Amino acid sequence: MRPEPSDPRYPIGKYTYAGSTPELRREWITQIAAAPGELRAAVRGLTPAQLDTAYREGGWTVRQVVHHVADSHMNAYCRFRLALTETTPRIFVYDEKLWAGLADAASAPVELSLDLLDALHRRLSLLLASLAPADFERQLEHPVNGRMPLDRMLGLYAWHGRHHSAHITTLRRRQGW
Repeated sequence: MRPEPSDPRYPIGKYTYAGSTPELRREWITQIAAAPGELRAAVRGLTPAQLDTAYREGGWTVRQVVHHVADSHMNAYCRFRLALTETTPRIFVYDEKLWAGLADAASAPVELSLDLLDALHRRLSLLLASLAPADFERQLEHPVNGRMPLDRMLGLYAWHGRHHSAHITTLRRRQGW
């Protein structure tokens, strides 16, 4: 059994980008392809009350986490496509906390976002697997984080899916679910 993380906000650690290799890209694409299934497995069998339990004090509920992953990865998909079709596009950011507080994120069945993620990640994985090494050097302009190459984005979203699945699996272990 793994020890509990010292910071429940980052159950697998914070994301760090230290460059990429073709092997690492393939691993990240595999992780992105697997993310919907891992998230689905993380919530399998949870009751409505469990889905409405925060994964940590002051944090989102499990339900909100699932919907957040769908919101975030839809944005990521668009960001990848923009960076592949425009010259260093400036992307917009959204307030994740406000999005998580909207009625659909707070109360909709998680299956809606899980089904969305299944299709979205199949499409995203196809796109990513088709890219040439030079494509991963293309950049976008993030208003907060500055210029970001697609390599960094790829690693970030591979991490992001695992990060939020771990929020749920860590809660389940803590609660004995």
